[in-house]
Amino acid sequence: MDGFKRLVSITFLLALVVIALGAYTRLTEAGLGCPDWPGCYGFAGVPETAADQQLAQVRFPDAPIDLARAWNEMIHRYVAGTLGLLILAINIMAWRQPGLPRRLPAMLLVLVVFQAVLGMWTVTMALMPVVVMGHLLGGFTTASLLLLLRLRLAPRSVPSMLSASAPGKGLQLLAALGLVIVVGQVALGGWTAANYAAVVCTQLPFCEVDWQQQFDVTAFRLIQPEHDSYQYGVLDYAQRVSIHVAHRIGAVVTAAVLLLLAAGLWRRPSLRRWSVALVAVLGLQVALGITNVVASLPLAVAVAHNVTGLALVLLLVAANYQLYRMGSRWSLRASWPRPVGTIGRRG
Repeated sequence: MDGFKRLVSITFLLALVVIALGAYTRLTEAGLGCPDWPGCYGFAGVPETAADQQLAQVRFPDAPIDLARAWNEMIHRYVAGTLGLLILAINIMAWRQPGLPRRLPAMLLVLVVFQAVLGMWTVTMALMPVVVMGHLLGGFTTASLLLLLRLRLAPRSVPSMLSASAPGKGLQLLAALGLVIVVGQVALGGWTAANYAAVVCTQLPFCEVDWQQQFDVTAFRLIQPEHDSYQYGVLDYAQRVSIHVAHRIGAVVTAAVLLLLAAGLWRRPSLRRWSVALVAVLGLQVALGITNVVASLPLAVAVAHNVTGLALVLLLVAANYQLYRMGSRWSLRASWPRPVGTIGRRG
């Protein structure tokens, strides 16, 4: 069991690295650093020698070689491939040792295979926005399932009569709603980035143009007209403004719901650490988002914005799991038979 826990923990940490590298790859325009998949210009690695580069240009005459971007892309692929092998190892160990969870590892294996397909489509479909957004959501889901698997492996203490009371259904539903809204906001952020709409508005709190009159719902059509490449975006200015403003409005809604959730958590002393963590991560994410606007998307800040968004998702996954466990413990305690002589006493 200890070896399995360590493997899951290492795999979870590597998933965080893969997501950060993916954000860096996308933000440095290295998503098409290699025009083919899974290799690079027909090679297993980046063509470094003059002879290999000459052959690469013959194979892909419309894709000039940029070694920096090619290496960014390939490093991301190497690390993502390692993650896939570790998830395969988790499945092998889970099926060989009785008593280990099997359903979550199986889901992870299916997901990581689909992630590989999305990675291939990202290149072969030349950064089609729906594929890029799906790849982002797949990465976040992979990390979330790995965290959930690690939480399930944590030892469970027997509930005592002095344990905290069960969380109310309202708080549990609010936590679940918060997770759904954050995932939706992450998807909207991925759509903003995939359509290169992050810097079309430079003023706060809303866009400097008359966005109400220009708002175009077709900007959210997942299947866009076919293009040779979607790099640098294919939507017009009004459509990009619509996406950008929608992301900002979503941020306001998300912040309001999460602050309400934080207030609910704070009212229970046993859950106050979750409240503090939620407010801290939310505050950092809002600050990073504002900095992206006023400073025109600095690379380090943009990557941090992606990583902090992931931290917010993981925090809510863990909080929801904690609330679920508390509710389950309370139900178990309530169902225990009372010792002789306690009938009629208040528990």
